[in-house]
Amino acid sequence: MKPRLLDLFCCEGGAGTGYARAGFDVVGVDIDSQPRYPYEFHQGDASTWSLVGFDAVHASPPCEDHSVTMAFGLNDRGTGWLLPHTVTRLRESGLPFVIENVESKAVRAHMPGAIRLCGSMFGLGAEDSRGNWRILRRHRLFLTSFPLLVPACTCRGRLVGGVYGHGEQGVNGGRGYGFAADRAREAMGMPWASRDGCTEGIPPAYTEFLGERLMSAVLERRAVAA
Repeated sequence: MKPRLLDLFCCEGGAGTGYARAGFDVVGVDIDSQPRYPYEFHQGDASTWSLVGFDAVHASPPCEDHSVTMAFGLNDRGTGWLLPHTVTRLRESGLPFVIENVESKAVRAHMPGAIRLCGSMFGLGAEDSRGNWRILRRHRLFLTSFPLLVPACTCRGRLVGGVYGHGEQGVNGGRGYGFAADRAREAMGMPWASRDGCTEGIPPAYTEFLGERLMSAVLERRAVAA
């Protein structure tokens, strides 16, 4: 029987796909309907969803309050309490877990010891409209209940691209290059997802890497309980 993983704040299933590839039976929960989610899905409040019956948990609470884009004058969207609430809840659960969020000082304050993953660690990327290959620069922080070694980020000094906004961006300068929708799906490794799903998503390569180590933590916990 496969270990069951609860994918909280699951969006369109980027994280869930990586865990499924690592061998988990994945169940997603999100406050919004997610018709593109590839696994068992339940619409509901991920901040209070029961953890009973699951072997591990992944959570990606909304990050707007902690994003660096807040420095551009966006209004607070009222989600800041979800991250510390989720960290406390999963630590107290005793279950093996992974919590993901954007990279910022505010997030690091709530997730001490979190590791950072980048698309360059997994060879992710796509060509831009001019035929130039761009590495996916998508830094995300992950707090885990288990130790792990992290590959080196190699995006510095290379031609990079990101996934944000709508359509191709920054070809002639500006904020930085952003992949158009089809290239975003390719760079993220999420061919089933919408553009917004890619913008909010986690590349499955990240969570497949994490999931292999999470699986070891789950099996070790099962062995101790046996």
